[in-house]
Amino acid sequence: MKILILITLILGVSNLYSQNDNPNYDSTLAVSLDADDYGMKAYVLVMLTTGSNTTTDKEFRDSCFRGHFNNISRLVNEGKLIIVGPIGKNDKSYRGIFVLNVKTLDEANELLYTDPAVKAKFLNYELYNWYGSAALSEYLKVSDKIWKKQP
Repeated sequence: MKILILITLILGVSNLYSQNDNPNYDSTLAVSLDADDYGMKAYVLVMLTTGSNTTTDKEFRDSCFRGHFNNISRLVNEGKLIIVGPIGKNDKSYRGIFVLNVKTLDEANELLYTDPAVKAKFLNYELYNWYGSAALSEYLKVSDKIWKKQP
């Protein structure tokens, strides 16, 4: 009788743990995306803010922002920029967000200093360590097929 109870307990406990296993788990994909056991990974969240440069030189400003958009494209193509987008008017001077596919704030700083609008101080930024789905980069495979016009 004791053996039967022990076997029942062992099967019950192992069944409990196996209920949390994902039947769709793809270890090859998880490894390729650098996913942890929860399908998550470390990123850096960037909050772009209005910078201190208030020049009235429209040609220079336009050139810097053209460079900003070119830099965004380059970082996306390199797999370093996963999410990007503007933020509507707000009282905190937030302009947009980036989610960078890097693990450290130092790596994020290096990438951001390649942006002409940041270099010219039209944009400043705040950095935050962020933990999100490792699958975020997978949407990039189709993102280039759904836009009609570049900003």
